[in-house]
Amino acid sequence: MGHPRIENEYSFPRYTRREKWATPQNEVNMTRKRLTQIVLVIVGLLNLAIIYFLYMDLRHSSWLLEQKNETEPMFLSFFIPVGVFLLMAVRRPSEHRSMIALAAWWNISHGTVMAIQTVEAWNHGVHRNFTDVIIFLVIGVVLLVLLPAKREAVAAGVA
Repeated sequence: MGHPRIENEYSFPRYTRREKWATPQNEVNMTRKRLTQIVLVIVGLLNLAIIYFLYMDLRHSSWLLEQKNETEPMFLSFFIPVGVFLLMAVRRPSEHRSMIALAAWWNISHGTVMAIQTVEAWNHGVHRNFTDVIIFLVIGVVLLVLLPAKREAVAAGVA
């Protein structure tokens, strides 16, 4: 058996690992980081899944033969790299702050343009649903809300 440890006024306080590092602010930051990572995975996979629709458009030439819209495949192709880069940002979101901000503002601007198009369609008697508008705006706002804080500048010579 070991000797009993005698603690007095000169001994260091004994902390468990959780007590030492888990302050309420650290727990909030870790929860926020985990939530950001989950959102990045979901949005990244949704953007990446658009590759299926792009493939179908290109394979069947529906963009040319049915829709008479040569811009749709090009438009769809923008989603795929955004999905890839959001998935790359999952490991360390704070290091990919600009990419997350870009994706957020891109979704907001896309949703805004779609909202204008929907209102214009209604003005011309064409029914168009607002669901996709809301989805893009919500994705953009959620990404902005979860945007990691700016990192502090690293002192010269410290790496």
